[in-house]
Amino acid sequence: MPDTPSTPSTPPVPPVPPVPADPTVLHPIPDQPRVVLLRPLVTSPLIEVGEFTYYDDPDEPTEFETRNVLYHYGPERLVIGRFCALGTGVRFLMNGANHRMDGPSTFPFPIMGGSWAEHFDQITGLPGRGDTVVGHDVWLGYGAMVMPGVRIGHGAIVASGSVVVDDVPDYGIAGGNPARLIRYRHSEADIARLLAVAWWDWPLQHLTEHVRTVMSGTVADLEAAAPGST
Repeated sequence: MPDTPSTPSTPPVPPVPPVPADPTVLHPIPDQPRVVLLRPLVTSPLIEVGEFTYYDDPDEPTEFETRNVLYHYGPERLVIGRFCALGTGVRFLMNGANHRMDGPSTFPFPIMGGSWAEHFDQITGLPGRGDTVVGHDVWLGYGAMVMPGVRIGHGAIVASGSVVVDDVPDYGIAGGNPARLIRYRHSEADIARLLAVAWWDWPLQHLTEHVRTVMSGTVADLEAAAPGST
């Protein structure tokens, strides 16, 4: 029998790399306009928000700057990290909400105008607590309120309805009015490892390839997946 011509082998098709999400899209879920990414939304130079941090509100999510950041007359800044989840009604009270408490009245007469405005020096220069800072990968529950100058650490969770008057440590869970530390999400040793691996700083393509590990892997898995670990 004549030889059967051999069929040329088809070269293997290289795997298609996973496609990262787009941090510039205002509404990341097409059929859910209540969810907005804050980085492409905010315009105030006093507000800084990291990529993929989102706010969820069924009514006016795009009015976050005016409805959820209150008394923001400056110069204190609101800084929110990457990959944070902000539930409906989360509010940040800024230092402009403060009134004098060392005299007979707390009422800010000068802002009412007229000759009262001549005494504006009486309400300027009030002591403040500085910038309000929220770390990366923070979850703020429904209706949580963050007071001026508070710092909330990376990986922290604030329970719904809480009033945060003091700093929350990295990977702490806080709740109540006033909010108190309930527990830590991880051991002290694992928190140090998580802060060192800092997955929120990974290049977006690398993060995309290891999303499952970030969501449900162990700390050791995360360390093994970190850029340059192999």
